[in-house]
Amino acid sequence: MREPSSVGFEGNGIVSPPPQALLERLKDFGQEDAFALWYELSPEERDLLVKDIESLDLSRIDRIIRCSLRSQGLPSAAIEPVPENSVSTVEDRSQEDRERWWKMGLKAISDGKLAVLLLSGGQGTRLGSSDPKGCFNIGLPSGKSLFQLQAERILCVQRLAAQATNENSASSVQVHWYIMTSPFTDEATRKFFESHKFFGLEAEQVTFFQQGTIPCVSKDGRFIMETPYRVAKAPDGNGGVYSALKSTKLLEDMASKGIKYIDCYGVDNALVRVADPTFLGYFIDKGVAAAAKVVRKAYPQEKVGVFVRRGKGGPLTVVEYSELESSLASAVNQATGRLRFCWSNVCLHMFTLDFLNQVANGLEKDSIYHLAEKKIPSIHGYTVGLKLEQFIFDAFPYAPTTALFEVLREEEFAPVKNANGSNVDTPDSAKLLVLRLHTRWVVAAGGFLTHSVPLYATGKLLLHSLGENKYNCGWTILLTHTIFDRKRSRDSIFRYKDYCFT
Repeated sequence: MREPSSVGFEGNGIVSPPPQALLERLKDFGQEDAFALWYELSPEERDLLVKDIESLDLSRIDRIIRCSLRSQGLPSAAIEPVPENSVSTVEDRSQEDRERWWKMGLKAISDGKLAVLLLSGGQGTRLGSSDPKGCFNIGLPSGKSLFQLQAERILCVQRLAAQATNENSASSVQVHWYIMTSPFTDEATRKFFESHKFFGLEAEQVTFFQQGTIPCVSKDGRFIMETPYRVAKAPDGNGGVYSALKSTKLLEDMASKGIKYIDCYGVDNALVRVADPTFLGYFIDKGVAAAAKVVRKAYPQEKVGVFVRRGKGGPLTVVEYSELESSLASAVNQATGRLRFCWSNVCLHMFTLDFLNQVANGLEKDSIYHLAEKKIPSIHGYTVGLKLEQFIFDAFPYAPTTALFEVLREEEFAPVKNANGSNVDTPDSAKLLVLRLHTRWVVAAGGFLTHSVPLYATGKLLLHSLGENKYNCGWTILLTHTIFDRKRSRDSIFRYKDYCFT
């Protein structure tokens, strides 16, 4: 352990030692190495170092480091498949249930009880962009960004809720949108929304807030110094949303607005059904604290996390694909013919506000973070160290009641994670999923395509709906070489689809 000497020289003058109280605080937590190069720094750099250390909640960070390191290697209960009766599967739902949930969801939205929570702290680095991932255009004919697609879906849900409850206008219904950014994306995200006039939403219904950061540490828990005057830090994971909502008092803000339910999702899904009335109605009907949309694994070794029970009758949680033994990943339920561990986590969650408060307190008390071994930029070049992070699904073990809601992958899950040319989850693959879905909607509603390969249809709703569940709408089908319009009356097949057109 290297400590700063008691005196140093700068030119003809004596350099003051580090602030004694701050140095003693660092010693209390075994982090005095942060001042090891004190006498080699310029006055400006020493000021930066002091400010950097003072910005850290050292006692909280020490608790997180100790609890997280201590939790590694501890035995955990064996995993069990999710009970069949806790999953609403596509084939088990009746049309009557769907109608009832749809109406319940629209009523709750009209009453202002739903907020949308977007996890948007990541940059599009793997997509070849330094911009926030939500700014990315996946190549749809409309050229819309992920942010715009999601904003316009909120707008249409507001309109549908207003119509369903006989409100005079869509502006009488507002779904508040809370958007979590990171220090790396916050400014650019705000400017993007401002430059696009919030995509038609009211500025006051959109709230931005930043997730936290936490120091990167060595394997024995000591701070890694990125520069001689700055501790290396990294965002605390998408599960940092819980502590961020608490520290920014946004949970209190939600309560003051009368919000009771929170629809939470990740930004990099081009098919996300934001504020889905059916899912909300199901959630309310079940009366649970937390729920998740799930899709069936495409094949046993697919690299997705799956929902499991931790121990017999234990809490619902998510196990990452790397933690699931090959034999378990391939095991089949003989009664259903499905994989025993088949329900994939796709980051589409619903929570009650009361539960979010409980989770924020519980996670803070337990202070256990996941440790990811990474190469960390440091004063010694890139060094192997640990990043500490929480995940959004860390909430589920705290939930007294939970439910899973199956959705079809081809209708609600088009991840955008890797650059074009990669094998999976690219902008091109997401674009095709969107266009194929919209093509199916057009055909199901009686439209037709004149192109020989009907994969390049994108619809744009031309008229608002006229009356509950009945529509007299037009749409334009844009093909590689063909444009045509078609009008017809439509029933409820397009109710949700209206705002998914791109």
